[in-house]
Amino acid sequence: MDFLFNTNAQFFIAAYLVGGIPFGLLLAKKFAGVDIKTSGSGSIGATNVLRVVKESNPLLAKKLGIATLALDALKGVLVLLVAYITGVSEATLWGIAVMAVIGHCFSPYLGFEGGKGVATGMGVMMFMLPLETIIALAVWALGAKVIKISSLSSLTALAALIIASFIIHPDMAHSPVLIIGFILFYKHIPNIIRLFKGEEKRVV
Repeated sequence: MDFLFNTNAQFFIAAYLVGGIPFGLLLAKKFAGVDIKTSGSGSIGATNVLRVVKESNPLLAKKLGIATLALDALKGVLVLLVAYITGVSEATLWGIAVMAVIGHCFSPYLGFEGGKGVATGMGVMMFMLPLETIIALAVWALGAKVIKISSLSSLTALAALIIASFIIHPDMAHSPVLIIGFILFYKHIPNIIRLFKGEEKRVV
């Protein structure tokens, strides 16, 4: 158990536990009285919060959707910021980023289930690779406006971020970026299947 006294290990565990907080589920239950795990797509992210709460209260749905998006993005950044201030290595920061995304996607509070990881991934990537993330956000915004399918927009933005990271930082170790990308892709497999079947819902 000595590893628990290792600073890096403590940050990794903190990132996983904080990343696993299901803000969308908590906000929807508290303010809208709905369980998004049993409604809509069953995801705990902002898109499903918006979709489910919109059925009864469109105005509240937008507020809760924005709050979920912001909190899911910031929860990964919070641990990264504390770690950065303490002076840990870049490799440790990348480990924290990966663990925050894993925490959201496989939450310890939800039986190791969770969301798609897009907002949390966006948050940690904005901290680690700001320029690439801005490019990805621009691609996501364009996709969301034109095709209005959240999953497809997110996957396109993810691809843009990964490609941009190789172009802008060709000499960096890309393993953490690829790991996060793989996790997000894996969590979107049901959406990809629905896309091929033409069954994926649009967010209007």
